[in-house]
Amino acid sequence: MKIAVAVDDGSTISRHFGRAPYYLVFTAVEGEIVGQETFEKTNHHQSGHEHHHEHTHDHAQMIDPIRDCEALIVRGMGRGAYLALEHAGIRPIVTDVENAEQAVRSYIAGTLVNHTELLH
Repeated sequence: MKIAVAVDDGSTISRHFGRAPYYLVFTAVEGEIVGQETFEKTNHHQSGHEHHHEHTHDHAQMIDPIRDCEALIVRGMGRGAYLALEHAGIRPIVTDVENAEQAVRSYIAGTLVNHTELLH
């Protein structure tokens, strides 16, 4: 299985999906992480000045690189992005864990809590 994490750098989970510049994609087999890749995330918004009419298109472009992933882990996102991920068949998880590998290990173990109250 593949699990994507929206990150600000090589290990810190982003507080906002739309502004994260990278994805870390972990590959797990039989409960163990066996690989990790980093991808630049297209259409991330540095300024935070996003236009509503662009959201649907932007979400689709941001999701394209991780369409083969089972889940996306992030520390914050808007409800529209959350719903776009669900619609794409990717399980969105909003966590309070900062470290990407730690969050992925918790996801694999089935112990990562989805804090939907952190949606904005």
